[in-house]
Amino acid sequence: MAGVSTSTATYARDVRVTWWYTASSILFLHLFAALFWSLSVFVDGTVPALVLNLVGVAGSVASAVLLLIRYRQEPLEDDDSARRRVWPLVALGVVSAVLMGISAGSLLLGVGFTAQALCLVRWRHGIRLRLVVLLLAVIAAAWFVDATRIHPAGYEVSGFALPLFVAMLAPLTATSLWWWDIVRELDRARRAEGRLAAAQERLRLAGDLHDLQGHHLQVIALQLELAEKMMGRDPDAAVEQVRAARASVDEARRGTRDLAARFRGVPLPDELANAADLLRAAGLSVDLLVDTEADRAPADVLGPVVRESTTNVLKHGGGVSASLSLARHEGAWVLVVENDSRGAASPVGDGAGLSGIAERVGSVGGTVDATRLGDRFRVTVRVPEEVPA
Repeated sequence: MAGVSTSTATYARDVRVTWWYTASSILFLHLFAALFWSLSVFVDGTVPALVLNLVGVAGSVASAVLLLIRYRQEPLEDDDSARRRVWPLVALGVVSAVLMGISAGSLLLGVGFTAQALCLVRWRHGIRLRLVVLLLAVIAAAWFVDATRIHPAGYEVSGFALPLFVAMLAPLTATSLWWWDIVRELDRARRAEGRLAAAQERLRLAGDLHDLQGHHLQVIALQLELAEKMMGRDPDAAVEQVRAARASVDEARRGTRDLAARFRGVPLPDELANAADLLRAAGLSVDLLVDTEADRAPADVLGPVVRESTTNVLKHGGGVSASLSLARHEGAWVLVVENDSRGAASPVGDGAGLSGIAERVGSVGGTVDATRLGDRFRVTVRVPEEVPA
């Protein structure tokens, strides 16, 4: 099968990857610092201190994971109710940090992990920067007290790296989540741009149709009004006006048909490319496979099918991926539109969408097959190759 394959990881997928990279990096740094400090407790501490430390580490990790999940789900806008729901998770992180600090005899350890728990909250605009600066000052003070008052000899043995690592947890976490918020804002702007482009196209079509029909309807109304006035004194002239109105109706019909043909007259490869771009703009990962001679396929039949199928995917799909392909097979043009239907709000294919496709394709001797394969929904359209383009 001759074809050109275009497989693109969409920006929306990149956004998800960015989140997993951000969250996993924060958790890795968290675990690294907690476990390495636990190692010192294991070597030098007592059994109760080790148990207390392990309980603190487990609670701190659980708090970080739950706070990251909540951070991913929260809206970008300020939401006091959502923020109130995170405080029990922050409290868990603070208590766990205190247990870790007590078990290790380190003020810096407790303050550092408390600061990180606070940085996992989505603060209002402008608060996060001031909070990080304040926390850095508190961490520096705790580090100074730790190194000079609590156990200065221990710092001579353990060195500088691990305390610095714990001290940098909070600013690194805040910076990573700040970067994620920027990426999420860009993704939201991209989605809004896609919706705006679609709305502008609909408005342009509506404006052209309004101008065309408004002009012809005004002319027809004037001709009929004139015919009505002339009916009594000059029937022949009135008949001429009625004929002129009928001609205006025919002209309006032709104009509407030409307008529709202009919007339908996109070459089929371009129609498929536009459909793929629209799905990508909606956040789906799209695979596109188009025969090199697709311009010979009947665009007036398959073009509306592509548009209707794309609308169905956007309306009912609820998934994250889709694929479109057009190829010749056994004397027919075969169009396959498949999408991931996980989380669909309504069953895919309900309504008049598939019925309209079947009616259009059936008029030229084609067939339509709609099947569900697990969480995938596939529409296969076959149109005889002899149908003219």
